[in-house]
Amino acid sequence: MFKGTNASSGIGIGTAVIVEEAELVIEKRTVADVEEEVQRFKGALDKTMKDTEALAADLATRVGEKEAEILQGHMMLLMDPMLTGEIENTIKGENICSEFAIEMVCTMYANVFAGMEDELMQQRATDMRDIKTRMQRVLLGVDTVDIASLPAGSILVAKDLTPSMTAGINPKNVTGIVTELGGKTSHSAILARALEIPAVVAVSDFMAEAKNGDFVILDGDAGVVFVNPNDAIKTEYTAKRDAFLAEKKELEKYIGQPTVTMDGVTVELVANIGKPQDVEKVLQYDGEGVGLFRTEFLFMDRNSMPTEDEQFEAYKKVAEALAGKPVIIRTLDIGGDKEIPYMGLEKDENPFLGYRAIRLCLDRKEDIYKPQLRALLRASAFGNIKIMIPLVTCIDEYREAKTLIDELKMELDRKGIAYNKNIQVGIMVETAAASLIADIFAKEVDFFSIGTNDLTQYTMSVDRGNDKISYLYSTFNPAVLRSIKRIITCAREAGIMVGMCGEAASDPMMIPLLLAFGLNEFSMSASAILYSRKLITSLSTKELQEVADKAMSFATTKEVEDYMREFVAGL
Repeated sequence: MFKGTNASSGIGIGTAVIVEEAELVIEKRTVADVEEEVQRFKGALDKTMKDTEALAADLATRVGEKEAEILQGHMMLLMDPMLTGEIENTIKGENICSEFAIEMVCTMYANVFAGMEDELMQQRATDMRDIKTRMQRVLLGVDTVDIASLPAGSILVAKDLTPSMTAGINPKNVTGIVTELGGKTSHSAILARALEIPAVVAVSDFMAEAKNGDFVILDGDAGVVFVNPNDAIKTEYTAKRDAFLAEKKELEKYIGQPTVTMDGVTVELVANIGKPQDVEKVLQYDGEGVGLFRTEFLFMDRNSMPTEDEQFEAYKKVAEALAGKPVIIRTLDIGGDKEIPYMGLEKDENPFLGYRAIRLCLDRKEDIYKPQLRALLRASAFGNIKIMIPLVTCIDEYREAKTLIDELKMELDRKGIAYNKNIQVGIMVETAAASLIADIFAKEVDFFSIGTNDLTQYTMSVDRGNDKISYLYSTFNPAVLRSIKRIITCAREAGIMVGMCGEAASDPMMIPLLLAFGLNEFSMSASAILYSRKLITSLSTKELQEVADKAMSFATTKEVEDYMREFVAGL
């Protein structure tokens, strides 16, 4: 028996697959043309950025926004002008190759992070080493191990797993993870828990003992691993695994059940998706529709803008697959914080407060916005599509977008092209400005969808990727809770639907409060739907009013979180 650290719950039983990345040999090499070498570095940087964006997008739709933020943190590091500028200056100043300049600069930063007392900052050291190695692999033309295609029943064994490697794992094929390094709070451990893969980390010298093909059992709760165990241990842990899986299977009884509280209040449980293929998982987990289709992922990882017809086919596919269930599609939410080279966007000094989303779309109607809106209108003839406008801060933006939609409707009428003439157009409420004038918006828009990730960020003036101030980033902050309650109240008073598509919609501690506030629709990663349905059907909105009043009476985030944690634990 080997002892390690319990990192992710569950029993893993399967065949050992040893994953060892080829060791990179980074040599200090002088270059003749430093400008050409800088461009070589920039090419590797761009490729790593695109790959990370795609991985983050996939993780957001498969698992959740919160987990994807780990990889979004990698993107923030890759976009940091101090880091990239120092690498460029090292190439120029020392006439050395990109690989070695990256090695020097990233290792220096990683060592600084590793030496800090703060655990979150120490995680940044792992992130820095991850992006360092990935850029170097691009430059050297060395492929990474394709973890996504491991055979079914694999127990993945590695020295360590980087966040980018863990994010690429297919949970259908990997039944457990064992590593020699890592900790319970490492980003890889967090991702393993999110992917629901049992994991034991910090198992000393395990790779010296385990071989490919060995029969392995791991207990992610006790932190123990067995290699080629006897029959008694096999029997014991097979029974434990079956019991664990039975608990998960118990959730399946909620498939096909209505999402109704104990006192008869019906709400919708819908899913967030990023591409048409994600609909399969929405149907698998009995989602009642799509609450957020992030269309920007159709624009990423390609060399040119998707055509109107390409977009139409994607939207139509989702609408038809959901057969009349609501499909809320967010118009393009892109800008200085997301790299799309063919769009020719300049980098903003502060991208989250800059030229993005509706601001960009209204400025570039002809090449970006009109084709997307036309595609959405055409696709609305094939299902229950609703259009959502992101990042609105004033009523003028919504009115301008609505006017444009009305003009396109008339254009389609003239051409005899079918569309839903009563298509709903709503807004994503994710700014402090929009929440403060929610009563004004509620008189004109067809629905609200609260984006808690950005609403929290903007309300608290906190960059959610900045570890130094992450303690301020909480949806349970009284200011954020008051904002959410106000938005829901304004929508209900105006008689319009109000949903939520941010991370908080699937938080078991937040769901009771949202039910008490009167939220109509909860949108989340598909895998969270059945658990959320189980929780909602065990609650009464009438009884929750007292809970919400108590939670809203507290002055600090910690008081609210402690109270809600205790309440949920007692259910």
